[in-house]
Amino acid sequence: MDFSIKPVGDRAVKVQFQQEVTPQLNMKIKSFCKKITGLNIEGVVEVVPAFNSVTIYYQPFRETYLDLCQKMNSLSVDGSENEFEEQRLIKVPVVYGGEYGPDLQRVAKYNQLSLEQVIKLHQKPDYLIYMLGFLPGFPYLGELNADLATPRMENPRKSVSAGSVGIAHKQTGIYPVESPGGWNIIGKTPLQLVDLANERHPFLFEAGDLVRFCEISETEFLEIEEAVVSGKYVVEIE
Repeated sequence: MDFSIKPVGDRAVKVQFQQEVTPQLNMKIKSFCKKITGLNIEGVVEVVPAFNSVTIYYQPFRETYLDLCQKMNSLSVDGSENEFEEQRLIKVPVVYGGEYGPDLQRVAKYNQLSLEQVIKLHQKPDYLIYMLGFLPGFPYLGELNADLATPRMENPRKSVSAGSVGIAHKQTGIYPVESPGGWNIIGKTPLQLVDLANERHPFLFEAGDLVRFCEISETEFLEIEEAVVSGKYVVEIE
């Protein structure tokens, strides 16, 4: 068994995997969540994956802690069954710099790069969504090119607008809603990451999806933003 289990209060347990954070571990966590969900345990309320752990929320009057631990310890999890599963690749249009990316210059200067190099390097990989957190629907993406790693801002902003694309240390992510934040904002997407009116699928992203950033002009940003608001824009998903 390569994970440990410990209680989190009296209504949750945390399954901690004893491995470094890698795409392979993410596949294993995805497999674990799928198997736990597939058990249809009556008292389980929610299964929440993270970088190297899974938190399971349950109703203690319907499922005891010991019974839940026993069921989890009986699972065989290696992630191999997910190797051939199709991953969604979601294309995210981004306008970089200017008022949309006020920290693009800071990231470039810190890493001794030109603005164009930062933009090019940021778009180069297809990012894996390791987890959603911090804010509802906020995707933590990997792997950011090491040449773009930049410390968080010493004085966080009181307000970062929804859709802002940021860098913090070795991670990149997108603010789904307006929020205070200390990430370096290098651009903005016109996509809507959270739609609470959509009860079945309120979030654009899921853990395990891939994200590809695609540079657009300010004119294109405004056109897509208008289409999103009117419900006419279709997100590109492969």
